[in-house]
Amino acid sequence: MKQTSLSLLLVMLLSVAYPQTEKKLVINDTLRAIASLLHKDNFKNGLENWKVEQMPGGIVTNTKGKLEITDVAGCTIWLQKQLEGPIMIQYDAYVIDEGGPQDRVSDLNCFWMAKDPENPNDLFGNSEKRGGKFSNYDSLRLYYMGVGGHDNTKTRFRRYLGNGDRPLLPKHDLSESKFLIKPNKVTKIKIIAYDGIIQYYRDGQCIIDFYDPSPYTSGYFGFRTVNNHMTIDNFKVFRLE
Repeated sequence: MKQTSLSLLLVMLLSVAYPQTEKKLVINDTLRAIASLLHKDNFKNGLENWKVEQMPGGIVTNTKGKLEITDVAGCTIWLQKQLEGPIMIQYDAYVIDEGGPQDRVSDLNCFWMAKDPENPNDLFGNSEKRGGKFSNYDSLRLYYMGVGGHDNTKTRFRRYLGNGDRPLLPKHDLSESKFLIKPNKVTKIKIIAYDGIIQYYRDGQCIIDFYDPSPYTSGYFGFRTVNNHMTIDNFKVFRLE
């Protein structure tokens, strides 16, 4: 009895000591995984983990412990850490619509598993050349999710081929209101890249469930937007096993 009580106490102490470092994950009807925390950033210590590529006129700051993006003509904010193998990415986004000059409800976007075929070992070799202009990213090899583009009328998923081609499948061209941005509220984003399974969730709803027979299994993650004002918080990356 005493040994059972000690074991139970140990489990409780471990649960408190290591919160949210590992959890069970349901990917689909037949696939389950264990998610182990690899990286997290609550932005309370600045932007040292991030590389900003932004067109003139915008600014990216650490405001009250959150990543705040005020953009005019386009920007990408890269996590300066290459991600490998089956992963899950999570973060909270908040698109601001309070009458400010850049408070345009549009473009809650992101890239993941990004690589530059011209510089396969250094994504940032062409960082200044890209400079935040959207068309300058067409040559990268990556997955792209654009939520609420075109003034919050379109949500689209694309697989960039790395040669300028970025095909759009009809089933990944969404315009129903349930797929668009709801401003002034916390939106919880979850991205899964598990071998060929590519999924994008928003507030628990799976918007994209794509099977890639030739998956991109390593690369960089970046927040992407244009002419927008939003904040990001509680960023986490998990390894999936």
